[in-house]
Amino acid sequence: MTAPAIETVAQLEDALSEPTPAVVEAVRALEGDLILLGVGGKMGPTLARMARRALDLAGLDRTVYGVSRFSSPGLADELNRHGVKTLSCDLLDAEAVGRLPRVPNVIYMAGRKFGSAGAEPLTWAMNTYVPSLVAEHFRDASIVAFSTGNVYPFTSVASGGPTESDPVGPVGEYAQSVLGRERIFEYFSQRYGTRGVILRLNYAVELRYGVLLDVARKVHDRRPIDLRMGHANIIWQRDANAVTLQAFSIAASPPTILNLTGPEIVSIRQIAEAFGQRFGIEPIFEHEAAPTALLNNAARCHALFGRPTVPIDQLIDWTAHWLTIDGPTHEKPTHFEQRDGRF
Repeated sequence: MTAPAIETVAQLEDALSEPTPAVVEAVRALEGDLILLGVGGKMGPTLARMARRALDLAGLDRTVYGVSRFSSPGLADELNRHGVKTLSCDLLDAEAVGRLPRVPNVIYMAGRKFGSAGAEPLTWAMNTYVPSLVAEHFRDASIVAFSTGNVYPFTSVASGGPTESDPVGPVGEYAQSVLGRERIFEYFSQRYGTRGVILRLNYAVELRYGVLLDVARKVHDRRPIDLRMGHANIIWQRDANAVTLQAFSIAASPPTILNLTGPEIVSIRQIAEAFGQRFGIEPIFEHEAAPTALLNNAARCHALFGRPTVPIDQLIDWTAHWLTIDGPTHEKPTHFEQRDGRF
């Protein structure tokens, strides 16, 4: 059955932060407080709110901390209103990191991707130096750290995508630096026995951001769609949030590697054509789809935590409606079509 369209930002954020029953049970099993580092990004606010809502439903009086520089006006106040205790911190400042509360459960979301090209030293500092500060300070915690499926090399679309046991081969300095992030957390795990999980994510989407929105806007605005990166993996952000909070249950030393995405390899051409049907517009294409793409096989994740709850067709419907009603967006293209690793 088709779910009702999402009409407002408040409704959207409520949907993205609604905990599943499995998430409520997962946070019930945690001991102590939770801290999200880099909460000011695209996923962080709704993930923090999901954690807070799940703890409330579990009847647990624990603190959810959200750490960021909070450069976006109003975000800290909004999170505080929803029961998340915000802490302003520049994670590049070792002394500031050293003042953060040493809680037993850490979600690491900080990092740099967009603007990496031309600012490679800052990208490497954010993606490797900051993790070293965090891993040292929170060495006695369990750490769920975000990575990217882009640490894998280009893979044949017909293969179904790389699994956790396949070799890495990052393309470009952004992906190389994120592999560096993984190695830093692995090193400190070996040194201190820190339990952790590394989530290789491709690509979380919601109505204000993501691969689907990028394609939909180009169809809607009658702009050409570059097909060279002709396939991708996506997952509804609420489903990604839910897996993140459940991932503490598989934390280990050395860290558990877990691919996180939806079950399908989506065709960009087919996605564009689906939006074209909804808008009554013929999509414009340029170039041809390559036989390889940056992909991610999350079969293990689905076996552990269940398949995503929202199918592709539903996401297309919601995104098309959001554009039709001129819903606000983050105005941050994903650049998923890049094949040179430069973002």
